[in-house]
Amino acid sequence: MIWWGREPMNLANKITILRILMIPVFMVLMLVKFPYHMEAALVVFLLASLTDKLDGYIARKYNMITDFGKFMDPLADKLLVTGALLVFIQLGRIESWIVFVILTREFAVTGLRTLAAAQNVIIAASNYGKIKTVAQIVAIAVLFLGNEFLSLIVLPVDMIAVYFALVVTVLSGLDYFGKNMRVILKN
Repeated sequence: MIWWGREPMNLANKITILRILMIPVFMVLMLVKFPYHMEAALVVFLLASLTDKLDGYIARKYNMITDFGKFMDPLADKLLVTGALLVFIQLGRIESWIVFVILTREFAVTGLRTLAAAQNVIIAASNYGKIKTVAQIVAIAVLFLGNEFLSLIVLPVDMIAVYFALVVTVLSGLDYFGKNMRVILKN
């Protein structure tokens, strides 16, 4: 099957698509109240998060790295995080300004990637971008658990994790723009 230009859809790319398809599932589980609905949503969210490592591993090990994967893998991560954060706003577990800053970085980097693609330049995920994704996933997992679960700890662990993810997110965005200024200056 031809999907992205002339590249066939490979296993790594199919796993990326699976991650995207899991997003509405955990969002519905977060919002439809039944016993252990948040725990079920967390399990689906974590499984979706793990597919990011799996598709990357498969792509590198079996030489399945494609332009589709370079573009869609980071986009799938952004959709995953965005879905969870938007529901947490609705549930009153995170402030909207924090999500706005995170999403601004995500849209800005996606815009940079789109501009680069128009110049036939693919901007793959950087190490800072990968750290950012892990920080966001950990913060979201802690938000799922809530401080009640972590009641032996007196600190607001959920907000510490969220603010750490926020700082890493902003710094990784600055890193992307700093390293790819030539793409912006070319226009």
